[in-house]
Amino acid sequence: MNYAAIWLRTFLVGFVIVSAMLVLTLFTPVPYGDLTRIGRLSDAEFGWQQPAPPAPPAETLKSSPLNEADIVVVGDSFSMTLYWQSTLVRAGYKVSTLYWGQVGYLCGDFSQWLQRAGFRGRLVIAESVERLLDERVRKGAACATMSKPPEVKPAPFIHPLSGVPHLGLNWAAKLTTGLITYRNMKEVYRSTTDLQFGDDTQVRFVPDGCKQFSHHMCERALFFKEDLTNGPLTPQTFEQMARFAQSQTIPILWMVIPNKTTVYLDPSYSDAFLERFRAGGLGPDLFAYAQSARHQVRDLYFPNDTHFSMYGQYALGDIMLKEVQGRLGTPKTP
Repeated sequence: MNYAAIWLRTFLVGFVIVSAMLVLTLFTPVPYGDLTRIGRLSDAEFGWQQPAPPAPPAETLKSSPLNEADIVVVGDSFSMTLYWQSTLVRAGYKVSTLYWGQVGYLCGDFSQWLQRAGFRGRLVIAESVERLLDERVRKGAACATMSKPPEVKPAPFIHPLSGVPHLGLNWAAKLTTGLITYRNMKEVYRSTTDLQFGDDTQVRFVPDGCKQFSHHMCERALFFKEDLTNGPLTPQTFEQMARFAQSQTIPILWMVIPNKTTVYLDPSYSDAFLERFRAGGLGPDLFAYAQSARHQVRDLYFPNDTHFSMYGQYALGDIMLKEVQGRLGTPKTP
């Protein structure tokens, strides 16, 4: 038996396989959406295609120091670009933005905590996506004291893409990425039903999807499984929000962002909560807005992500400006 020949053939076969996998991975588009990235799906099919709107003026994309701010925003990833806040800044308000990841939860001494840090403004906007709001208000109701001083970061936490990116070869990916993405997309092409890839990315058919999204495979879009597994908002969620607002010395304006799944596939998902919320005056009804706007604004939410597009961010800014003006009036020095 010629062991050298066997070893050489084995090496060559392995080399060919690894080389083929490397080439496939290199030419697999670098994902620019959260849901394509975690689901190992192709942005060539699911990535948004229309141009992004112009960015706000750079001077409006900054958080003011707490001791200068009229408004404090406590937000999640929907607030990290500072795009919607820029509308308030252009109108003359000074806005400081903090993030849930920094502050944890809004505990009983939240207003005093802000005031000890120098805040002398008149409004807090508590922004949360639907799927995380119930946990946030429940855990906030269970804590009495904020843990550490607030830290405002002047620059945006996230800088959004200015257009469809051309990211070149996929050098940073794992060797198996191309093969996994190829197999997943092959399954998508063949399927006539909804699918799930990995733990969290769902590929679901959307009625009139091509009127609402710009990506190539627009009859389907990607959704986050946690939109469903975290459960709907309830009347108890509303009651905890109302109790917290009543307990604070600084007025609280709640800004509840609907899940992408709620907007496009299950509008009645949190209806029991919304019935109370709409009558309670705690904040704007962004659920009704999104239901209407998804038919008017293509890519209101990114097709390959869980978030509002920058078109949606600008619309949020306009809505929140009206809400703020209704509570604070127009700034004296715009």
